[in-house]
Amino acid sequence: MMTTQLRKVKTIIEPTPVVEGAGVRLKRSLGGEQLSYLDPFLLFDHFGSPNAEDYEAGFPMHPHRGIETVTYMLAGEVEHRDTLGNSGSIGAGDVQWMTAGGGILHEEMPQVRPEGNGGFQLWVNLPARLKMSQPRYQDIPSQKIPEVTTEDGSKIRVIAGNVEGTEGGITGIAANPTYLDVRIPPGRSFTQPVPQGHAAFAYVFEGSATFVEDENGSQQHIAQTTLVVLEDGDLVKIVAGEEAARLLLISAKPLGEPIARYGPFVMNTRDEIEQALRDLKQGTFIWQEEVRS
Repeated sequence: MMTTQLRKVKTIIEPTPVVEGAGVRLKRSLGGEQLSYLDPFLLFDHFGSPNAEDYEAGFPMHPHRGIETVTYMLAGEVEHRDTLGNSGSIGAGDVQWMTAGGGILHEEMPQVRPEGNGGFQLWVNLPARLKMSQPRYQDIPSQKIPEVTTEDGSKIRVIAGNVEGTEGGITGIAANPTYLDVRIPPGRSFTQPVPQGHAAFAYVFEGSATFVEDENGSQQHIAQTTLVVLEDGDLVKIVAGEEAARLLLISAKPLGEPIARYGPFVMNTRDEIEQALRDLKQGTFIWQEEVRS
C-alpha cells in the first residue's frame, strides 16, 4: 500500500516592498534577496493599492526574452500592448500568460479605478530549447477559468493544472505548472496532490492558514501576505483559521538548467545575455519569423 508524504514548510518569506516600472509599488517574495530563484519560478510579485499614485505610472514599454510572465488580476484593470501588434486589457479575475520567447517589447498600464488595482505577477523560466521561440499571449477572461468546489467547501479557481479532473484555463505552457487560487472556509481543510520532485510554494493573501506537516500534529501557522516554500512530498494539507483563508498554490517540475539573468532577460549563458543586449541596442531584438526560422 502506497503512503502519502505531506509537504512541510521549508522557508517562510515576508514580502519585501519594491518599486518597479515607472513607479509601481509592489511586494516581492521571489526574485529578491531572500530567495532569488525556485526552479522554474523566477519572480513572484503581489501588487495592490486603493491609491492611484501607487500604481498609475505603470510599466511603459520594456523588453523580455527567455521567460513567460503570468498576470492574475484581483481588482482594477490593466491595459497592455506590444511591438508585435497585440493589445487588450485584463480586469478582475482575468489572467494573461505571456510567452516572451526570443524577444518582445510590451507595456502594462494600470487604469485608475475607484476600487484601485491589485493582483499578482509570476515569472516562469523557459527551457533552453524554447528560449528563442515565437512570442505569444494567452488572455483568459474570468468566466473561462473553471472553479471546483470540494466536499469541505473549498473553492478552487484552476488557472493552470488539474484539480479532480478539471483542466485549468491556461494550457500549453512549457513548464506544465499548476496554478490554483484556493478559498478555504473558516476551520475547514484543503488537500491537493503535488507530484514528488516538483517545486511548490503557497502565498496566503487573505486570512491565515495552517500547513499540516504530518499526521502526528506537526504544523506551521502562516499569517496573511506571506509566502511559504514547501519541502518535497506528494500532498499539501492546509487548514483555515477562524476566518476564511485565500491563497495561491503554485507548482511545477524544475528544469534543472543553468540560468544567466539580467533584468528582464533570463537565458542559459552570459553570452546569450550579451547577445540580447546587443540585439536591443541594434534594433534587432524583436522576434522575427524570417530570421528565427
